[in-house]
Amino acid sequence: MEIFHAEPNSPEYDELGVLILLIKDYDERHYSLPAVDILEVIKEKMKEKGLRNKDLEPIIGSKGYVSSILSERRKITLKIAGRLKDYFKLPAEIFLPAS
Repeated sequence: MEIFHAEPNSPEYDELGVLILLIKDYDERHYSLPAVDILEVIKEKMKEKGLRNKDLEPIIGSKGYVSSILSERRKITLKIAGRLKDYFKLPAEIFLPAS
């Protein structure tokens, strides 16, 4: 489709912008993304990087605290979420509760 190669400030470019907004609005109304289990994401990232629980101690805290978070006995705090986000280069949105 030629519209995807439209020059900025042209009627076709404006039309493309409107079409993108309409598609985005339709998707948001009709499709919802499944909730992400942040602990599964963290565990998968650990597996990818070959990390063990003890490797997260500098980020999360003591051995017991790391273990209790990864076993879901404790919740991830905002401070720890920020550290994990930066360490694993994750989008902040995955730490937010599903709405």
